[in-house]
Amino acid sequence: MPNNVLELRGNRFVQAARSGGAGGASMKSKERVTSEKIIRLQAKIQQVLTFWANETKPFDGVLISVHYNKIVAKSNRIGGLFKGKDSNLAIVGAKFNESKTKHIITYFIQGNDLDESLRLLRDAKTILDSAFNGKIDKDTFDDQKKMNRIFSTKYQLSKTAFKQIIADISYIDNFEIDLFSHEIKEGIVTLYDTNVDAKELLSRLGIDILSGRVLNDQTVFLNKNELEILLNKAPYLVAMATTDLSELSPDDFVENYQQDIMHIPDPDIEPVIGVIDTLFDERVYFSKWVDYHDMVDENIEKEMNDYKHGTAVSSIIVDGPRLNPWLDDGCGRFKVRHFGVATGRSFSSFTITKLIKEIVLKNRDIKVWNISLGSNQEINDHFISAEAATLDQIQYKYDVIFVIAGTNKPNKDIEKIGSPADSINSMVVNSVSMKGLSTKYARRGIALSFFAKPDISYYGGSIERYIKVCEPLGEANVAGTSFAAPWIARKLSHLIDVLKLNREIAKAMIIDAAKGWREKPTPEEISLYGHGVAPIDINDIVRTKDDEIKFLITDISEKWNTYNYSFPVPLQDDKYPYIARATMCYFPICDRSQGVDYTNTELNIHFGRIKNDGKIYDIKGDKQNQEDDLTSENYYLLEKEARSNFRKWDNVKYIAEIPKDRMMAKKAYTNKNWGMEVKTSNRLDPKDGVGLRFGVVVTLKEINGVNRIDEFIKNCHLNGWLVNEVDVDIRLDINQKLNEEIEFE
Repeated sequence: MPNNVLELRGNRFVQAARSGGAGGASMKSKERVTSEKIIRLQAKIQQVLTFWANETKPFDGVLISVHYNKIVAKSNRIGGLFKGKDSNLAIVGAKFNESKTKHIITYFIQGNDLDESLRLLRDAKTILDSAFNGKIDKDTFDDQKKMNRIFSTKYQLSKTAFKQIIADISYIDNFEIDLFSHEIKEGIVTLYDTNVDAKELLSRLGIDILSGRVLNDQTVFLNKNELEILLNKAPYLVAMATTDLSELSPDDFVENYQQDIMHIPDPDIEPVIGVIDTLFDERVYFSKWVDYHDMVDENIEKEMNDYKHGTAVSSIIVDGPRLNPWLDDGCGRFKVRHFGVATGRSFSSFTITKLIKEIVLKNRDIKVWNISLGSNQEINDHFISAEAATLDQIQYKYDVIFVIAGTNKPNKDIEKIGSPADSINSMVVNSVSMKGLSTKYARRGIALSFFAKPDISYYGGSIERYIKVCEPLGEANVAGTSFAAPWIARKLSHLIDVLKLNREIAKAMIIDAAKGWREKPTPEEISLYGHGVAPIDINDIVRTKDDEIKFLITDISEKWNTYNYSFPVPLQDDKYPYIARATMCYFPICDRSQGVDYTNTELNIHFGRIKNDGKIYDIKGDKQNQEDDLTSENYYLLEKEARSNFRKWDNVKYIAEIPKDRMMAKKAYTNKNWGMEVKTSNRLDPKDGVGLRFGVVVTLKEINGVNRIDEFIKNCHLNGWLVNEVDVDIRLDINQKLNEEIEFE
């Protein structure tokens, strides 16, 4: 008999600040800084200063792009030149080079910051020539005795300042002024942040726009003429631009309508899912289940086709399992609050993005929102779309989650997903056939060359077996990612609205169930399937095999280390006969102006046995965020490796031991509990990660097939945990009683 998933509560995580600093400046290994390189960089800065001196610009300051020679961690970015330690706060854009192996980061600083940088480079060159024979490598840089001896003589720079300048230079290839050069006729334009709001900045350039065309401080809609003026007068101001006119990704419809009149009971206490789509036809059989709001301008003519897509999507959410018995998920029916925001096949994504903010703010009772609208245009490798960034911002601020269709191929030349399927905080769903294979119309991720988008896949119909929906003319067979997403919205709403789990846990549970114990998927697989195909039956998410213990943990990160060392994993003969995995989700603040460095906060999870030195023996061997000697070769990780192997900066973390043919029980240490640590890092503002909630799903698989859940529950009670079984039937009864109306005599 399957085991229920367990919720562990009551034993709060402890919050601890990081002890000590992050160490001094670190020079790039295998790099040699020479006087010749300093002279070349001085000349480039002088060219930048000359450019700005001859430019009539509508702001006070300068924009300069630093071409780094690798993907650089925050600690290896400029910390001596420009604004010194505050230089990270001056970053207004970040992207990768064409081969995606190096960072190009744009800074907004003052002209005198560049004058000061020239002085620092000159002084560093003087010391390099007189004390180091015009060159220095990492071995010399790290030789404390030699450095102390050299700097016993008084120089223009202190030892600390000199080392920071040399470290800066070791990571820099070049300085440039990047000019926007892509062809675009009209669309959504984001300007670099120059401490002047976009409307005022454009006005100074002779471009006057209405407030209604401003999405936020830096993002606006410009027509063809306005864009031409901007690119002619100030091409250096444009950080990113995308076409505004979007088209509904084409769906593979099979027109065989059936006019059967179906009966459906009246709605009762079922949860409400928000749908933002094309229009809804209120004449269909399930219309009582849909609270419809037409948001399209009444002066726009509406045709029958304008109602097909939206009505079909809502029919899956309300009555999907009855229309498609093979996809009966055990979640029942759902009510829908449907907002018709688009007609036909083309719409302004700028207008819809503004509408979505308004809709969500006015309907705060809804936790799960389905958006099956998407653009035909491919996402950009260097920045998140304006639409996706707005959804991410909404999800950071408010306790909601968007489920987004992975978009369909409009033609054979379009491969990558379209906006808003690049939304990082949302659950993005791609489509598979009945056999679980990718469909011919599915598009590929990944977002920003890194984030796993889509998140998961689900059944969206194919020639093998289509999805049955209800449209204005009756029942229809359809296929498309639009019809995979609503099934995941149903599961999320069941977990959040019925089982009363938070969105972090709910998202992690679905991803965890989709991924299971699979070995590391290939980039090809991730780009098509995400973390895997979600199970059909909700019981396969909230229950687990009888040789597994699955428990849920949620808490809030307040400081650098959020930890709990009280997980009483059952022993056998003083050993642990398990392999383990953990899936964590969180919804960080994001900053579109930071380009490829989009998520501001990193939560890094460590889970495993507690060694005799009090440290966690991490199940994946992750050495990030250790408090040992930060220069130790044992714990040194390249930023590129940390992103690739441990998903650094990704808001979905999955760590696991892989099942093998022969598995050995693990050694127990003096402390018989297991521990979990969630380490917090921030790119910009240290306060960004404060109060950030995370949800973790942990699975322990007994290698001998023994069911040890009762012992685990008993041990948890003895360790101060409150243990709640996620029993679907009991939770449904509780939900029913909580929603009953009591009539007083």
